[in-house]
Amino acid sequence: MKYDVEIELKNKKEEYSFGAVAKQANGAAWLKSGNTVILATVVIDETEIVKDDFLPLTVQYIEKSYAAGKIPGGFFKRETKPSDFETLTSRIVDRSLRPLFPKGFGYPTQITIMVLSADKEADLQVLALNAASAALYISDIDINTSVSAIRAAKVDGKLILNPTMSELSNSTLDLYLSGTAEDLLMIEMRTFGSEEISTNEMFIDPILDPAMGMNIITSHVSNAMPEEELIEVFQKTEELLFATNTQYENAFAPYKKKTLSIEYKAHILNEELVSYIQEHHVADIKLAVNHMAKSERSTALRQLRKKIITENIDWIEIELKDAIETVKREQVRAQILNERVRADGRSLTQIRPISIVTNVLPSAHASCLFTRGETQALVVLTMGGPKDAQMFENLTDDGTQNENFMVHYNFPGFSVGEASPIMGTKRRELGHGNLAKRALEPILDLDGQTIRLVSEILESNGSSSMATVCGGYMALKAADVNTSDVIAGIAMGMVSQGDKYAILSDIMGLEDHDGDMDFKVTGSKNGITAMQMDIKLGGISLDILKEALYQAKEGRAHIIDIMIESETKIEFNDGVLPSIDLFHIDPSFIGEIIGQAGKTIREIIEKFEVAIDIDKKDGKVKVTGKNKKGVAAARQHIEGITNTPKAAKIKYEVGDKHEGTVKKIVDFGAFVELPDGTDGLLHISKISNERFDKISDVLKEGQKITVEILEFKGSKISLGRV
Repeated sequence: MKYDVEIELKNKKEEYSFGAVAKQANGAAWLKSGNTVILATVVIDETEIVKDDFLPLTVQYIEKSYAAGKIPGGFFKRETKPSDFETLTSRIVDRSLRPLFPKGFGYPTQITIMVLSADKEADLQVLALNAASAALYISDIDINTSVSAIRAAKVDGKLILNPTMSELSNSTLDLYLSGTAEDLLMIEMRTFGSEEISTNEMFIDPILDPAMGMNIITSHVSNAMPEEELIEVFQKTEELLFATNTQYENAFAPYKKKTLSIEYKAHILNEELVSYIQEHHVADIKLAVNHMAKSERSTALRQLRKKIITENIDWIEIELKDAIETVKREQVRAQILNERVRADGRSLTQIRPISIVTNVLPSAHASCLFTRGETQALVVLTMGGPKDAQMFENLTDDGTQNENFMVHYNFPGFSVGEASPIMGTKRRELGHGNLAKRALEPILDLDGQTIRLVSEILESNGSSSMATVCGGYMALKAADVNTSDVIAGIAMGMVSQGDKYAILSDIMGLEDHDGDMDFKVTGSKNGITAMQMDIKLGGISLDILKEALYQAKEGRAHIIDIMIESETKIEFNDGVLPSIDLFHIDPSFIGEIIGQAGKTIREIIEKFEVAIDIDKKDGKVKVTGKNKKGVAAARQHIEGITNTPKAAKIKYEVGDKHEGTVKKIVDFGAFVELPDGTDGLLHISKISNERFDKISDVLKEGQKITVEILEFKGSKISLGRV
């Protein structure tokens, strides 16, 4: 492959070929970086124009299994439905490129990104956006702006821009920025533990496998990033982002195709109708905006439109609708900018009333009904073991991985008053669930557990994803799950005109629709765990971003105080909530707990109806059961074994003589318990020099005898009678 452009970037090199493949597309870019090859194409349908006020853009990011030398797993040996990673990557590219299209562009447009060869160290999400932007930039569509992405990581306190995947896996920060040479357009951010600790754990499963085996337990440390530290990272990353886009535009300009001559959607605002509404019906619109709930407002504006049409039958209803919407938007924004009062009467920083009720579902392990204003999320938690984890495999993984913490977000039509059927999971639902997961994951150390949170949105008027974060945290506490911090989420917005701007805390749907920014921030009182931002006005300055972050921190603290108070009122679903207890014992006592051939530990499992995991290295014991009473009794029993005086370990050597107790007689001899509780085998041939018909003729269970240590066979001791 001949490459037209070679660009040296921070910590990597990208090579582009234009015009060699996919020549019938409106634009195509073949990108190579390391051993990664991506083909991005752009195609528009010029035969049809969508008249609605909507950009009909579809982005599909597709990973081919052959790119990593794999054949698809499962019954069907070809790629089928997109993975979560593919869907989330498509969404990131869409959100970054959608603002570039000219107003009135109504042609169905398809951007396809195919990963043809994959390098394990490559950042496929960054390369996907860069390739798609290159294809769009050199296409014959009238777009002359480059958009690219930069990822930032922090390893051992050091900032790394454009990190490898190995570096990212050891990072405390994952920050994804996209933008142009002048403006920051989108942010995706999360924090996670800088160090994963793996231990070999001995486990006993009384149902599937009564024998002992080994399991790997991993844990991580939570890490919320302070606002001032994050702002510093933004500044350095943004500088590189702007400079990189300038490089792209200079390099790609010679390969840009001649611009198509196409018709744009005619969207002409009828100024006569706007003037009429401003003169005669501003009071009606103010009433609908300021004194009505979301559903009532929509009904009132629709009735106003019908009334005006009835009185002026020659007017076109769609034009009247646009006029009313224009006046409504002007009123909402002017009131915020000039009066510093929002449509529902709140100040710019005021949070809507919050209600929290936990464990409303008696048969679920835990649940929380979180209501903030007219947004309501029912978050339900289910606990499981390692076998309940979600298996998945990324393109460059060597094998399958397990996802032990899942957040599934559902947004039914009735939550916004729509009569629509519930279908499969949409991109938005997947994205919101992923945001909530990234927000809560840093505070969890699951230690082999599996937790699934399901958020059912019952009502929505402003940031149901942040309600999911808050309700998700409360559901964790309602299940008595240990967390390292309290996490809440808040949606921020902004209205601006010229030099004037207003930052809004806890935005409702009206402010999201008529505002200039949707900015979601999650974290504790001390820092941020996850963030997502989309800019609608073409960019945002770091000064305004900094102000928004600190205002979000204040709002988050207010919500956290309410959540902490609600924690004190939690009543657990003891009848159905599984219980887990973690404690430590001296590792030298593990033999007594397990017993001969695992007999003792199986008896504990059966008696108290629990599962027991024991780490042989450090003596960590995890007891899991269906109720707290059984788990507590099992712990007490285990600690009773380790606390008995005979449990003091003795170092035995061949030739030592000790008094022991005949514990059990079997066909081939007897098991004798030595002074420290260890069992040894007294073979039938070593019991006596005299003839006997039955062992019971010369030995009785409970009898004290003197034995000699003859031999060690692994962990088994062979004895002879003295």
